[in-house]
Amino acid sequence: MKPSPLQTASMGVLQAPEALKKFQLHRFPPDDRLVQFVKHHWIVSWDLPDHELFCQDVIPNPCVNLVAESSGSAVYGVPSRKYTKRLSGRGRAYGVKFRPGGFYPYVSTPMSRLTDGSLSFEEAFRSGSVELTDALRSGEPPERLIQLTERLLIERLPEPDPAVELLNAIIDYIQANREVSSVEQTSKTFGIGVRTLQRLFSKYVGVSPKWVIQLYRLQNAAETLDKGYGGSPAALGAELGFYDQSHFIKSFKTMIGKTPEDYSGVSGQTK
Repeated sequence: MKPSPLQTASMGVLQAPEALKKFQLHRFPPDDRLVQFVKHHWIVSWDLPDHELFCQDVIPNPCVNLVAESSGSAVYGVPSRKYTKRLSGRGRAYGVKFRPGGFYPYVSTPMSRLTDGSLSFEEAFRSGSVELTDALRSGEPPERLIQLTERLLIERLPEPDPAVELLNAIIDYIQANREVSSVEQTSKTFGIGVRTLQRLFSKYVGVSPKWVIQLYRLQNAAETLDKGYGGSPAALGAELGFYDQSHFIKSFKTMIGKTPEDYSGVSGQTK
């Protein structure tokens, strides 16, 4: 099984050109029976010199992730802001990224309850994660890790849910169109009332449509800065639909953890 092409624009890895010198990220497509619910499998691996600690900042995305690490396995809801992963020595982590809304049919619990939180395998699937964690620790190939999780997911496969397809169409539209800057715009485009849209996102995704729109506009901003953008913060904010410079800078700092100016001058932190 070969990994799919790496697309840094959708990974959420900040300062990706520098970061990808420190670790490797591979993604694998899911079984055809899972495509409505699962976006892809992923494996991150690293092999750093002794005494080196690499701190990688990651922007959240509107997806639930099943994650297996040497310390154990869990299912994580959408984080509401940037988080930092610390890497040292040699290791790897394996995960399943669900499509936006794709995990809800497995548990039928509002995803807003899982935002910034996690579930154990027992809570999510009524099954333990020992076999998967042991396979990761023992260096089993990606095919074996994928086999173990897909067996679990296919055994519990929900009925198709049209709301998942609708949500993904909406989120794909928001992500692809930088000019989308408000919930009202999205509501009109898809012919869905604003309140209906908000309830749908809260139930299936765990965050609001406004949060998703702002997330992708700020991700666009970070990627633009990574490429050496030479304009002012005011100009960049205006390009992305922010009504004034102070709003853009405040939103960027809240999500990314730095002002646009500070972010431009900082690469991945190595200690």
